[in-house]
Amino acid sequence: KQDWPLNETELQQLVNDLTEETIGVGPLASLLADPAVTDILVNGPFKVFVERYGRLEETSIRFRDSEHLVRIIGRIAARVGRRIDESSPMVDARLPDGSRVNATLPPVTIDGPTLSIRRFGRRRLRSDDLMKLGMFNSNMREFLRFAVIGRINMIVSGGTGSGKSTFLGAMAEAIPNSERVITIEDAAELQ
Repeated sequence: KQDWPLNETELQQLVNDLTEETIGVGPLASLLADPAVTDILVNGPFKVFVERYGRLEETSIRFRDSEHLVRIIGRIAARVGRRIDESSPMVDARLPDGSRVNATLPPVTIDGPTLSIRRFGRRRLRSDDLMKLGMFNSNMREFLRFAVIGRINMIVSGGTGSGKSTFLGAMAEAIPNSERVITIEDAAELQ
């Protein structure tokens, strides 16, 4: 052990930071550890945004430069068996925890490398949970249950992060066990 002027907590933080910087996700580690963060949006090395509780906010997280960000993007892509470089400047992938990753490099993006990580909740919300949250009342839930059982065509639309997959998952509870379910999704999200 070196004779550094650090207490045990500071020394452990230094070890964690160095580990993340050499084999992990660098400055993004704290954001990925925060369960309230549902989206991480990196627009170049000096603009990092997160979505928490439905609100987008800029963070103080920064990368040293574009090369630093590109190394972290490359490391994330490599974890899922993908690569990203000038000859293949885009990657869409799914992390082992189910998070969706999209990254781009110049020349696809003109303002430098970009990275977005869309995280999903640890536990699927059920229709009872959605009722408690005020998404619908018991009459609406019963109507939707009959619509599903009756095989009524429906369209569910909304912006990113608005709860479409969560709502569809709750509606799917009404599908009888004897039915076969086929989903066609760009990125598999429905649970």
